[in-house]
Amino acid sequence: MRPARRTLLAGLPLGLLAAGMTGCTDRGAASAPGSPAFTAEEVDASMTALPPLPEPADLRAVRLGEGLVPPTNRWFSGLVFGEEPQPVHPLPLSFALVDGGFTLGLPAVVTSERTLMGGNAPELGVAVDGAESALVTAYDEASVTMTLRDGSGGALATVTIAEGWPCVALRASANLELTLSAPFVGEDPPTLAVGPHTYALTLEDGTLDGTRCHVASGGTATFLALPEGADAAHLALLAVPVESTALARSLTEDAATTTLTYTTAGNGPTAIAAMPHHGADPSAGDVLGTYPSVYGTLVLREATELTWSAPRREARAALDLSGLDDAQREELAAQVALDVPALLDYPADTYFGGKALHRDAQLLAIAEQVGAEGPAAVLRERVLTQLRRWTEVGAAAERDAFCFAYDATNRGVVGLTPSFGSEEFNDHHFHYGYFLYAAGTLAADDPELAEEVAPVIDALAADIASDAATDMLPVRRVFDAYASHSWASGTSPFADGNNQESSSEATTAWAGLQLWARARGNAELEELAAWLLAHEALAARTYWTDFDAADPVYDGFAHQVLPLQFGGKRDYATWFSAEPAAALAILVLPLSPSSDHLADDPERVRRNVAEGTASAGFDQQYGDWLLMYSALGGDEERDAALEAARDLADEHLDDGNTRSYLLAWLMTR
Repeated sequence: MRPARRTLLAGLPLGLLAAGMTGCTDRGAASAPGSPAFTAEEVDASMTALPPLPEPADLRAVRLGEGLVPPTNRWFSGLVFGEEPQPVHPLPLSFALVDGGFTLGLPAVVTSERTLMGGNAPELGVAVDGAESALVTAYDEASVTMTLRDGSGGALATVTIAEGWPCVALRASANLELTLSAPFVGEDPPTLAVGPHTYALTLEDGTLDGTRCHVASGGTATFLALPEGADAAHLALLAVPVESTALARSLTEDAATTTLTYTTAGNGPTAIAAMPHHGADPSAGDVLGTYPSVYGTLVLREATELTWSAPRREARAALDLSGLDDAQREELAAQVALDVPALLDYPADTYFGGKALHRDAQLLAIAEQVGAEGPAAVLRERVLTQLRRWTEVGAAAERDAFCFAYDATNRGVVGLTPSFGSEEFNDHHFHYGYFLYAAGTLAADDPELAEEVAPVIDALAADIASDAATDMLPVRRVFDAYASHSWASGTSPFADGNNQESSSEATTAWAGLQLWARARGNAELEELAAWLLAHEALAARTYWTDFDAADPVYDGFAHQVLPLQFGGKRDYATWFSAEPAAALAILVLPLSPSSDHLADDPERVRRNVAEGTASAGFDQQYGDWLLMYSALGGDEERDAALEAARDLADEHLDDGNTRSYLLAWLMTR
């Protein structure tokens, strides 16, 4: 996420329902796109209804082309923001803009007890004569195009990279002379060996002489990283410049499906590398090779499309207590009566403020289900008053806390009391997901309340998930379709790329979005949210809590979970604590009623918990979350967790939890 991390702070088997790459097929055969959840007019109206942010953060989008929405929270954000560009990691490659050109390479995965390190691998350098600056001038679902410019700002060439594409393509805008860091040798294609890696070069309207390469205006030079043992001649035929990528999504009762289409010059096939979560479809064609990566072994095939499915997940507004016996209901009613008076004042920032709203909405649902009428009445007034406070449309013009404004410079919704860099667009889905979940819970059977709070809650939904083509917001700000998960850093000022820590808060965001869509009666938004939730949950299992330790890239890694994921490395670490309990807790909190992706594998749960509690058991910070998670390990574990929860010290209850919810969650397992 980012260095200033909070002080506080899965589902079906990983076998996919359908997965793979399609070969040279008609693009019309892709999954039909879901209906737009937002129109451009709706987004623009929602943003303009909010007061303008008085002092937008200077994100230093110094390498962004004119007319583009600032691409915060993207895998390539480091190319755009900051005084100097950062390397980016379009698997299987790393890529970096440097003075006068760019570098690319295949990172060598170095695995230690706590880290899978790939990083930047500048194995091949390309200098363009006369190039003095670069701008990102186009981006879409998985590809990015940069323009290299001369000293007067004139375009010399465009350079395109894409996730899953083992190539970098340069298209000349003028007659160009390139200087390569080492000579390519041979023919059909010429190749360059750098250590264990081999690179091929294909030219259209170009000539090669040692380290010098001439490319005529309109011609291309495409650099291809070859898998070990690959047929260079065959792969060179597929090294056709990618011109764009596009997303199609679909949803059935059981699965959410994604198709990424890679459009090339001439509309022919190219080579696309699949990540582990994409699965493997034998019908997709022969394997052309594999690449080790920090995310596991990538499989390369000839294709125009990459298609995979994730098990569908169900968003639930509240715990269902209908199966509890009288004694359990009485215990919960008594606990609610203790918890409600003990609630503290609401925090003013969007993270802890949203987290507290979510906590109280869940506590209210418990109170009403167990018949704790007095505490429920008090709590209902408290939480509704606070929700209405946050959703006063014009409040940001009159106060500096408990309100939102529109940042017209950086294009998004920002809370006026920032936390964890939220003013720089860090963690918006974590923060706003709590508001969406609370609003969706409280308004589930109250259309009038939904209508009342909609102007601001809709704006929060659009900020993180809008699929509208508008210059007021990016499309799906945080979600990376190829990776199937979100990125948390707004500007990605890291050499290892963007990052995400709390996979569980990411899934909570999409569950909250789905609940809010239901409360609003917005079928299109509900469909989008279900698709996002399914894929985020799949990635959470595949890379955070249940990775395939048999993959050779994990040899030497000594832990059960991987809390901190960057584009170019993965760490057994958190931004806020070195404790094993924190490393697990950040992947499970807030254990909402929708956290099904964490279940269905008791053995994994037991392994995760054993590591997380090894130093101090459950009697420590985050002990409440670990107790709840441990109950997914089986009946014996659930019973033990429930007994321990009754005696857990108050100091070990998170500020986003209550003992009532802790007990109720365990009772309903």
